[in-house]
Amino acid sequence: MSCVFCAIIAGEAPAIRIYEDDSYLAILDIRPFTRGHTLVLPKRHSVDITDTQPETLAGMITVGQLIARAARATELADATNIGINDGPAAFQTVFHIHLHVLPRRTGDKLAVARGMMLRRDANREATGAILREAVARIDASQSD
Repeated sequence: MSCVFCAIIAGEAPAIRIYEDDSYLAILDIRPFTRGHTLVLPKRHSVDITDTQPETLAGMITVGQLIARAARATELADATNIGINDGPAAFQTVFHIHLHVLPRRTGDKLAVARGMMLRRDANREATGAILREAVARIDASQSD
């Protein structure tokens, strides 16, 4: 069975990349709940929380925190929701573990169940550029 996230990690499928290091890749969700909805993927395939090493989960959270900080440093977010859909009953649809980072705006009235119906970002490339630039600023400030 092929894994779309493994194909993206390998560069065999397209994605808007936000952040990448040796162990993780962060990409924009193709069907975002909010503008800037980002997925943090470990590069090493595992299916769900029961199949994933604790160190990998911790690394996903660390990258998710970076993405959340970046989003909050822009017009995309006042706050964030972070979560993992763990298994089919929890709405996991791609069976390569991933962390969702959802930028939130005050008063956005997002209800996840309603959000399942209409999930689009009219300008994903611009959103990706905003987040990449914010991540780069944070990385630069941490290395000073």
